[in-house]
Amino acid sequence: MSKREKGNILTTKTLIRVNLFNLCHQDSISFINTEINRMKINLLLTILFLSLSILTGKAQSTTSGTPTTPATPKIKWMSFEEAYGLNKKKPKKIFIDVFTDWCGWCKRMDATTFSHPEIVDLMTRNFYCVKLNAERKDTLVIDGVTFTNPNPQGKRSTHQLAVELLHGQMSYPSYVFLNEKSQMLTVVPGYQHAADFEAILHYFIDNAYIDQKWEEYRGKFKGKIE
Repeated sequence: MSKREKGNILTTKTLIRVNLFNLCHQDSISFINTEINRMKINLLLTILFLSLSILTGKAQSTTSGTPTTPATPKIKWMSFEEAYGLNKKKPKKIFIDVFTDWCGWCKRMDATTFSHPEIVDLMTRNFYCVKLNAERKDTLVIDGVTFTNPNPQGKRSTHQLAVELLHGQMSYPSYVFLNEKSQMLTVVPGYQHAADFEAILHYFIDNAYIDQKWEEYRGKFKGKIE
């Protein structure tokens, strides 16, 4: 074999090696690029998943961390005529809060004693609870008897029903207790602290008024309110 032929053979072998190298190199680059792209996609998916997890966790934390405030119990007040009608169908003692719009102690009684949970519970379970504005302007008919405000346009004109219930002793606030037959038991005047008022309520709830003097009952009473 001549030198020229040998040279051609070597050149051909060299080209083959170069081509093989280039092919392998290209395959390697393609493989590396594919792996890099796959890693990028996995990384993006991981970041997205972590972000969603964090947001979901915050939302759950915010929801579960927010305390639920229970509804404040309130006395279910009604009109005198409504309570009077209900008492005929289902007898229960009637409690009447006689007030006026300008009475500061009436407002304080609403904000404190009448808002105490124990007082609310006692009154709701044991009485038909009435709010009676002593200066209401309308006319009221009870069992054929008409009660009016003699001067409804006048300032501080008292309604006849309030005068009748308080026996003309117009002091505010005043609390009227009626028995299951809508008969007068007593009138308690003035602002009352919750602990004192708890004892007053029980005096009538327990029917202690029938055979015990108030002073005797109050001296032995042990309530829940301090």
